[in-house]
Amino acid sequence: MLSIVLGSLALLSLGLASWQWLEGRLFPLHRRVAEPSFAPAVTLLKPLKGGDAETAACLRSWLAQEYARPVQVLFGVTSTDDPVCATVNALLCEFPHADAELVVCPDRLGVNAKVSKLAQLEPRARHGVLVISDADVRVPPDFLANLMAPLRDPGVGLVNPFYQLANPTTTAMRWEALAVNADFWTSVLQSCRLGPMRFALGAVMAVRRERLAAIGGFTALANHLADDYELGRRVAADGARIALCPVVAECREAPQGWGAVWQHQLRWARTIRVCQPLPYAFSLVTNITLWTALWWLSNPTTVTTTLAAAALLLRVLTAADSQRRLTRSLAHLSWCWLAAVKDLLQAVLWALSFLGHTVEWRGERYRVTRRGELVKLAS
Repeated sequence: MLSIVLGSLALLSLGLASWQWLEGRLFPLHRRVAEPSFAPAVTLLKPLKGGDAETAACLRSWLAQEYARPVQVLFGVTSTDDPVCATVNALLCEFPHADAELVVCPDRLGVNAKVSKLAQLEPRARHGVLVISDADVRVPPDFLANLMAPLRDPGVGLVNPFYQLANPTTTAMRWEALAVNADFWTSVLQSCRLGPMRFALGAVMAVRRERLAAIGGFTALANHLADDYELGRRVAADGARIALCPVVAECREAPQGWGAVWQHQLRWARTIRVCQPLPYAFSLVTNITLWTALWWLSNPTTVTTTLAAAALLLRVLTAADSQRRLTRSLAHLSWCWLAAVKDLLQAVLWALSFLGHTVEWRGERYRVTRRGELVKLAS
């Protein structure tokens, strides 16, 4: 009986994963707009803290946008002592004609320091569309023109693109890159097939200013861990649609080891579990490697060995194809075997997400409430 149950779960996970891969194949990834005639004036909000070797190139890509209408860029820092200020000032000299400035945001309006900066930048914005982007995001020169295209539809209130982890330099980062570059974006498309999108992807978000004002502005999100999810949820609840831009952004990070990557993944797992408890609970069903391995261990015959090997091979091949489509690179194929390792570690993270409510973020420990808000814990 145990073998039958585990075999059924293995077959179900194989079917769900194959459907997820197919959704990725059907989506028009990287497709550009033919004539970017729709170009509303944009204010870009960039909350910053610290920096690394990738920061200058990432910020430069936004100042070098080929866009037909005005673009205002607001870089937000907590203090002029932040080392990223030197990088920003150098870029402002490099682009003297850009409508850009460095803004000090000294007030702490909530536990989420990033959103606190956004709330202080918001009153300085002059245009009707706000683009929020993380510091480590690099984009192509035509990115804004493509990001704005879905807003031609007045019913769309928020647009976000998919993103890739573009420079995984350690084994731990490659494991995390597989989770994002192969599985995350295809799982988003799978959920969109079941119903309208009701969350946002945090790397880049473009939101109509009136929609943001209707939900209380950034101040209303200042205590939330998943501010991107909460922003999308509230915009959708207010009656607007959330759209996907097919042009992919790049997230470029400094080298990280297993400890930092594990903490990031655990924070992400507990965040998703709080935001979407039921879907996250059932997400384990899609873990091909876990159910296939348990099925084989329960009944290690020649037939189950052959079928398990075929299922694992399919898992690696579909992960490699999804990652190749997102990154448009073959450089990652040599370590796509990590997909099986990623699945097993993901099962551990899934269990740990239900066994605690604390997360570590930028060196501080927090408790995540049932509403997704952060409560800072004593050091």
